[in-house]
Amino acid sequence: MEFKMKENGYIAEFEYGELHISGDDIYGFRPFQLMVSSIAVCSGGVLRKVLTKMRVPYEDIKLTAQVERNEAEANRIEKIHVHFIIKGENLNQDKIEKAIELTRKNCPMVQSVKDSIEITETYEMISR
Repeated sequence: MEFKMKENGYIAEFEYGELHISGDDIYGFRPFQLMVSSIAVCSGGVLRKVLTKMRVPYEDIKLTAQVERNEAEANRIEKIHVHFIIKGENLNQDKIEKAIELTRKNCPMVQSVKDSIEITETYEMISR
């Protein structure tokens, strides 16, 4: 990856497009937003794969991420809480809990930060 400096941050070119990164959200994504997004969306993608392998049918997965930062420690990210909202018919709570466990163990982003950022997960099931 290559990041080129611009007046108010950096820019990177990827196959999908340009990524603008800045400490000021007027000029691009803030680094902490990218880190939290990476962890949350990686978890969501792994959960999709796990549910598919477990043959658990679902219609949709939405997620939210809450972040706690420590201003006294360079505003570092201390905790990220990911909440999954899984929609489907006849969802089995035991299978969903197992899938969440497997997601945590198999998400490369979560595993990369597990000793420095506390990651927690919750879920809710919505039946149609």
